[in-house]
Amino acid sequence: MTVLAPSFAALLLAATLSRLGGRPRLLGPVAVAGMAGVALVGLAVALTGPGIEIAWGPAFGLTLGAQGFGRVMLVLVPAIATPVVAYAAGSGEDGLARLLSFMAAFVAAMLLLVTAGDFISLLIGWELVGATSWALIGHGWRDRSNVDAATQAFLTTRLGDLGLYAAAGAVFAATGSFAFDGVGVAASPWREIVAAGVLLAAAAKSAQVPFSPWLFAAMSGPTPVSALLHSATLVSAGAYLLIRLAPSLAAVPWFLPAITAVGLATALSGGAVAALHPHGKRVLAASTSAQYGLMFLAVGAGSTAAAGAQLVTHAVFKALLFLTAGIAIHATGTPEIRRWRLGRSLPAPAAAAAIGALALAGVPPLGAAWSKEAVVSAAVAAGPALGALALAASLLTAAYAGRFLVLAYGPGDLARGLRRPEPAELAALGALAAATIALAVLWLPPARAVVEAATGGTLEGGSVWETAAALAALAAGWAVVLVLDRRGWLGSGAAPGSRRVLVEDWLGLPHLATRLVVRPVSGLSLALARADDRVVDAGVRAAARVGRAVSVIAARQVDLSIDRVVMSTAGAALAAARGSWRADDAVVDGSVEGAGRLVGVAGHQSRRLQTGLTHHYYVIGALGVAAIAAVLAVAR
Repeated sequence: MTVLAPSFAALLLAATLSRLGGRPRLLGPVAVAGMAGVALVGLAVALTGPGIEIAWGPAFGLTLGAQGFGRVMLVLVPAIATPVVAYAAGSGEDGLARLLSFMAAFVAAMLLLVTAGDFISLLIGWELVGATSWALIGHGWRDRSNVDAATQAFLTTRLGDLGLYAAAGAVFAATGSFAFDGVGVAASPWREIVAAGVLLAAAAKSAQVPFSPWLFAAMSGPTPVSALLHSATLVSAGAYLLIRLAPSLAAVPWFLPAITAVGLATALSGGAVAALHPHGKRVLAASTSAQYGLMFLAVGAGSTAAAGAQLVTHAVFKALLFLTAGIAIHATGTPEIRRWRLGRSLPAPAAAAAIGALALAGVPPLGAAWSKEAVVSAAVAAGPALGALALAASLLTAAYAGRFLVLAYGPGDLARGLRRPEPAELAALGALAAATIALAVLWLPPARAVVEAATGGTLEGGSVWETAAALAALAAGWAVVLVLDRRGWLGSGAAPGSRRVLVEDWLGLPHLATRLVVRPVSGLSLALARADDRVVDAGVRAAARVGRAVSVIAARQVDLSIDRVVMSTAGAALAAARGSWRADDAVVDGSVEGAGRLVGVAGHQSRRLQTGLTHHYYVIGALGVAAIAAVLAVAR
């Protein structure tokens, strides 16, 4: 089975769903069954699928294959998408056929991305993922704010995409090929350019500092879109890229430390935002950024295996949490998390949210706790200070996970008249909750070897004190949540007034970007525009005036020269006409008139011969005969 089979299967599903708009009863079953089929095709390709090469020249071509962690992603992406699609089919969103069709196309693009074996095929998948995510975020296009939010998310990630183009160009300049194999053998400075470009692209796609705020814009999309974007698709693309290419770029001295710094800064800042934000879905968005920060931290610490394990466990429980948040928003009609408290009103979603929040916090024996401990172990092995900061990030994780659970589905008054979740929505929650629990198999001894083989990396051996420290951080985080809840501060956040607003706005990053980037760039653009008007355009206008003056002078000279020729020609023509007139009068008319007079004289003389006397006629006849005889004689 070809490695393109999963992408083609998802694309075929997208085309089929787009034609079922008039048959709503078929949409859900076809979408769920089709996506489950895509997952099975992905599993078959991951186990047996050979790679392919499509070449159209000596240096250009596409290389696709199921290699390394890409095999895991081939199964993970459609497997997560299946319950999310089921939730979407049961949610009754407007334009459901279009939504499901774009979700399938989005999965197809992501599957193409994770099978890429060179920068050309990677860029194709990368751009298709960005384009389809824009369409999904802006699904409710009748509301202009949704379109603006989709555009913001798209343009922010597009800025990072420039790094991937630079990396592709540098690899080609160094090796004459776009293949990933050329990354490790590229010489300086091309290898450094590749490293910088890959880091820029990965940080933008995975919403790392300073690109993190675009995740808030992405919350404008429907709940299933948010669940899909934040779990195993768009946001995971950056972390996947680093897991795939970081080992080849580890020789660049600053590369791994830079990844570590970006990831650590995002894990801490994202955790602070998630711990204080009042918007339910944005709490989860900030936690997504923070969790991917931990994956970056693991890659920077040299453990792509820990990062890969964290990506898988995060994909499952984060999709679950987003769906529970969507149910809460639909039930209450508000995104304000402090107004939910639906534990008694919606017990089934509350149980699912509890499983997801415990996994997010890293509570054993859930698999997410194992992957988080692997990240902490990698950080500790890289240095004590880094390990301490990773534990601080873990404490924040426990705090915002506990805060979400208590405010969203903690004990509250039993409410009536709430919108109850549909059976398809509950089935999606059940499937993801079961998968979250099933990942507890990672605690079994064989899991270590399986994870290392699947990711192509190594795991650091944890110690007892690391486990104890992680559990202590977990307990401290939950204790803070309980204390704040008892004091009534949990719903409004611990920071009052302007400080809370600053934290809610991602520590002022949008304002900082406006002041440091947007305004300077806009000012520079205006200055360049004025310089263009005053210098470049002034020169052009001066050249135009000179050209007009020269053309006027030339036109006058041409007019004078042509007029002289015309007048001379006219004079010659008139002189010739006068000469012809005189010749006509003197010669032609004179000849005609002379001939006429001669004819008249001949006629007059001939009339004199007409006497009527016979002997005269005989004399004339005799003279004629004599004349003829004379002529004949002379002719002889």
